[in-house]
Amino acid sequence: MFTAFFALLRAKGLDISLNEWMTLMQALDKGMGSSGLSEFYFLCRSVLIKSEADYFNYHKTFLEFFANVIEQSKEPLPTELLNWLNRPAVSPNNYDPATARDNLRKELDEIRRMFAERLLEQKEEHNGGSYWIGTGGMSMFGNNGNSPTGIRVGGQSVHRRAFEVMGEREFADFRQDTVITPRQLQLAFRKLRQFSNLDDAPRDELDLDETIQDTCDNAGNLKIAYKRPRKNSVRLLLLMDSGGSMDEYRKLCAELFSAVHQSNHFKDLRIYYFHNCVGKYLYTTPEMKYHDKIETERVLAELTGNYKTIIFGDAEMSPYELTDRYYGKSGMDWLCDIKRKFKHIVWITPDEMRYRKGSWYRASYDMISEEFDMYVLTIEQLQAAFKKLMVNR
Repeated sequence: MFTAFFALLRAKGLDISLNEWMTLMQALDKGMGSSGLSEFYFLCRSVLIKSEADYFNYHKTFLEFFANVIEQSKEPLPTELLNWLNRPAVSPNNYDPATARDNLRKELDEIRRMFAERLLEQKEEHNGGSYWIGTGGMSMFGNNGNSPTGIRVGGQSVHRRAFEVMGEREFADFRQDTVITPRQLQLAFRKLRQFSNLDDAPRDELDLDETIQDTCDNAGNLKIAYKRPRKNSVRLLLLMDSGGSMDEYRKLCAELFSAVHQSNHFKDLRIYYFHNCVGKYLYTTPEMKYHDKIETERVLAELTGNYKTIIFGDAEMSPYELTDRYYGKSGMDWLCDIKRKFKHIVWITPDEMRYRKGSWYRASYDMISEEFDMYVLTIEQLQAAFKKLMVNR
C-alpha cells in the first residue's frame, strides 16, 4: 500500500527522493505516526514535503489515496448536537472577563483536545455557560458566544474570533499557482528591491559592452571582461494572521502569498503565521498545528535586524490578547520585541477598520496603531508601505 502511495505522490509532481521515503519508513518502524490517520498525515508531510507551496498538492493527493479509509473512520458531529446549536431553546449573552482571560491562555492544541472531550461527555443541550458546547455565554465551543477564542460549531459567524469552524475545511489554500494573481500586487512587490553594493561581490558576470570595447582596443583579439552582478539584497520577513476574523480574507491572503512568491527576487524570504497576535510561538503553516510551531524568540535570534518586515492582519482581537501576560510576556510585549529587532517594519491590514473610534472592538487596532505604521492593502497604500520599508534610517 505504501509503495503505491509513494508512486502516486511522485506522479502528482511532488519531488520526493527515495532517501526521504526510507526516512519515513524508519519513522513508522519506530512507531511514529501510528496512533491515527491524522498523525500519519502530518508525519508524511513533515518528512516528505520541503516547501509549503506543495502543501495543497500533498493535501489533495493524500485525500485521493486514503479516501476510503477517511470515509470509513470519519465520525460526523451528532445530529442532535447540531440541532441544539442551530435552534437553541435559550441563548444567554453573559460576559465574564476572568473567563475570557483564562480562555486566551490556552494553546490551540489544548482547545482542540478539550473539544474532543466535550463531544464524548455532553449528553444534553447547554447554553450560556463556560464549559459545554452551546450558544452564548463564555464557552469556547459553539456559536454566538463571547469567548475571545475557540471553535465555532453551527450558527453564523458574529464576532469572527473562532480559530476553527467545525464542518468547514480548515486548510487555508495559499498555493503559489492560485488562479487569481493580481498583477498590481506583483508589481508592487517588485519595488522591494535594493541592489547590492557593486564593491561587495566578485566579478563573475559577463560584461558584454566592456568585452566589445576591450576587444576593439586589443586589435580585434578577444578580451573578455567581467563585472560584478547586480542582485537584490532585500531580505523579507512576512508575518501573517491566520484564522478567526481573517477567514473572510482567505482569498486575499492567497493572492498576497502568491504575489510574494512570484516576485522571486528576494535574497531571503521567511513567512510565518500567528493567530490574532504574535505570542510565544509562530507557525510555519497557516493551519498552525502543533507540529508546525517554532518559538518566536528563536526566529528573532536567527534573523538579522536588516530584514524588511511586514505584519499582515486585521488587528482585531480582544484587548486582553495584547495586555495580559502569558509566558511572562503580553502580546504587545512580543510585538514591541519584533519592532525593536527589525527597524524597517510596517503593519498592513486587509481592509479599512470597520468600527468607530472608541468601540471595544476597535481597541486592539488603536493600541497597535500607536506602535506601528499602519496601511490598508490598496495599491496606493501598499506602495507607500514599501516606500517606508526602503527608506534608509
